[in-house]
Amino acid sequence: MNKLAEIDAALIGGALHHAEAIHGGELSAILKIELSDGREAIVKNGPAPKTEAAMLRALAASGAPHVAIANGWTEDWPCFWGERRLLVHLAHLPSAFARRVEALAADLPNRLPARPTPALLHGDLWGGNILVAGDRVSGLIDPACYHGHTEVDVAMLGLFDQPDAAFYEAYGSLEPGHNERTAIYRLWPALVHMRLFGVGYRPMVERLLQATGT
Repeated sequence: MNKLAEIDAALIGGALHHAEAIHGGELSAILKIELSDGREAIVKNGPAPKTEAAMLRALAASGAPHVAIANGWTEDWPCFWGERRLLVHLAHLPSAFARRVEALAADLPNRLPARPTPALLHGDLWGGNILVAGDRVSGLIDPACYHGHTEVDVAMLGLFDQPDAAFYEAYGSLEPGHNERTAIYRLWPALVHMRLFGVGYRPMVERLLQATGT
């Protein structure tokens, strides 16, 4: 692990200060490294990292749309959701929407738990990213993982699809107040879709803002 961390630190022009293994890799080792100058990075090896890097560069060069997802650490969950999931869209929203989103973000300490038990989230959990074989889930694809409140993935599941009762029976009881939080958690993917795909998603954003009372 240390050898991989040292090589990766050198590749991004720094000296290694600290490294730790993190979960998530099946074919690759994944590390979080901290450089002596304070920078942090997630690094990985794998069967063909140069090929993967070339593909990412090709996608960027093609002009394909892409929303960088900021997952930096914050001290509490409302701050994370406000800064990393709502306020990042302000510059791309019509002024009336921006004011409402800003007001909602300011009120999140009254709406979201300060420090929910952290769960590993898929990050983009809708029906198209769930593979099914017969009557069982055989895999999840296209992740955008981070750690956060477990209700985020549950809320996302109901944005474009509606899981049947058997899903909720298997999942178990949701925390009190989850209905009030659902619209807040669904607002983020709705804002992303409006940015990427245009005003066709404006009614969805409007409906979710109304559901939050904003």
